[in-house]
Amino acid sequence: MHKASVDRRNFMQSTATLGAVTFVAGSSLLNCVSRDQKAEKIGVEEVSAVEDLMREHGALNRILLIYDEYIRRIRSKEELNAELLKSSARIIQDFIENYHEKLEEEYIFPRLKKAGKLVDTIDILVAQHRAGRKITETILDISNTSNFKAQSDTFTLETALTNFIKMYRPHEAREDTVIFPEFKTVITQKEYDELGEEFEDKEHKMFGKSGFEGVLSKIAEIEKSLGIYELSKFTPAV
Repeated sequence: MHKASVDRRNFMQSTATLGAVTFVAGSSLLNCVSRDQKAEKIGVEEVSAVEDLMREHGALNRILLIYDEYIRRIRSKEELNAELLKSSARIIQDFIENYHEKLEEEYIFPRLKKAGKLVDTIDILVAQHRAGRKITETILDISNTSNFKAQSDTFTLETALTNFIKMYRPHEAREDTVIFPEFKTVITQKEYDELGEEFEDKEHKMFGKSGFEGVLSKIAEIEKSLGIYELSKFTPAV
């Protein structure tokens, strides 16, 4: 074989090998960029529509624990802080009733009812939203009175707090385990993704740049003032 032919073949083999190495390196680089982009998205905490609603239920649950603490203090005749109660009820009114529940009533429930899904359950949930708003008004009225420790007020307050907790724990549990999973079966992925972005936009319009995290921060401050912030306090002695 002529030397020129051998040199040409070696050159072609070397070029092919270099091309393969370059392709693999390029693919690895693209994968790294893709992972970085995903990490960046995770960093800004992009959440889906249902995940958004469910974590808001977590915030609601923390207020219910605050209400539990007020019931305990009423029954043990301990000092009650009207301002902390009012702040808690305001979070319920502003964040849960005027925002979270409005999202459910405007975006989740109508879509399910249009598809003929869980219609009776949705009617009950909407009725409970209305009942919850009335109870919140009662709690706010009592927390605004100068005679906050009056026997009649504390009895009414205990009843209101008890009724609110009794209704909302099964309410949110039914939404998390029945309503939200069913909702995902009647909406396209594209619509679902767009809904998550719309929820996020509404959250920041209503609650500023801090959004959900800002609400959680307020709840945490109330918990700390009441001495129920530390998770270990809820661990039973066994």
